Amino acid sequence: MSALPLPPESAAPQLVLVVNAGSSSLKLSLHAGDGACHGQWQCPLPPGAPLEALADDWLAPLLRQLDPQPDLLVHRIVHGGEAFTAPTALSAAVLERLEALVPLAPLHNGPALRLIRWLQARFPNLQQQWACFDTAFHATLPPEASTYAIPAAWRQQGLRRYGFHGLNHEHVGREVAAQAPAVRRLISCHLGAGCSLCAIAIDAHGQPCSLDTTMGFTPLEGLVMASRSGSIDPGLLLHLLRCGVDAADLDNALNRQSGLLGLSGRTADMRELRSAAKAGDAGAQLAIAVFRHRLLQGIGAMAASLCGVEAIALSGGIGEHDQTLAAELREGLAWLGPLQWFTVAAAEEAQMVRLVLAALSPGASMPRPE
Repeated sequence: MSALPLPPESAAPQLVLVVNAGSSSLKLSLHAGDGACHGQWQCPLPPGAPLEALADDWLAPLLRQLDPQPDLLVHRIVHGGEAFTAPTALSAAVLERLEALVPLAPLHNGPALRLIRWLQARFPNLQQQWACFDTAFHATLPPEASTYAIPAAWRQQGLRRYGFHGLNHEHVGREVAAQAPAVRRLISCHLGAGCSLCAIAIDAHGQPCSLDTTMGFTPLEGLVMASRSGSIDPGLLLHLLRCGVDAADLDNALNRQSGLLGLSGRTADMRELRSAAKAGDAGAQLAIAVFRHRLLQGIGAMAASLCGVEAIALSGGIGEHDQTLAAELREGLAWLGPLQWFTVAAAEEAQMVRLVLAALSPGASMPRPE
């Protein structure tokens, strides 16, 4: 393993290590204080292997090569619930509150918290650990966009729409504002393994604000995704439960066996589906058609929430690279009138660095729950 590349002496002195622990991989990126990236690493988590074993074998040696050590560690946590709506320093009390949110996003929150505790035990010298939340950008959703039409007793338990991919949607909003200062109504399309849309209002100062989004209480709601179903009739789920399908099987099927994978019966990779569809594979053709149909529906809904739209931005692996989809969207959305189209590379890590350093700056008033 080669030594970690460090920022040049002229860069900002602060080093920030961004950590993204998921259910299938562990990703790291090293940033200077100005947000510039100076190294990225990713290691897959073998099926069934404990995250701590990967951390012992791969992460620990990598961290020991860092000289100097990072001033900050910033963790991406998918679900912040109602309490965590800003970058937050990770105290013992905060971690205890975050544990209660694990059932809301078990594939992501659970591994992130396990890695945080592993780092605290193995590298106690790395004192400053912060978290940024994918739900935080959507804290501005108005009640009509965040509220489910369910009994009051359920709503009082915090059962509402939270939205996800907020870090990248906020980044997309800022990028579009910088490139096109006149744009006020933007639809951000995060299209990758997970997919979501966000209706963004941009003010005269270039500040983006989330007004609506497609994901809800969990990242399962909304668009068709790689292996996630997206929105389906709740009555269908009740029917399956009555037929004897238990909650664990339902969870596994909806999160890991549905979406493009379930529709095609062969793969969740859009590139492979494009090739198979071109060769006449009916399952691949159906998967692409359903994905596109739901995406067009969702964009129309976001345009309604914004009372019109001036720009659409594509981001994420599919959004950035699938030129066929981009052309299909332009054609299918011609009825919206003249639009500015943008392709914005996903950059959650750089956005996290900016958010935390802003929170640490003198005079910052961002909340730090204890």
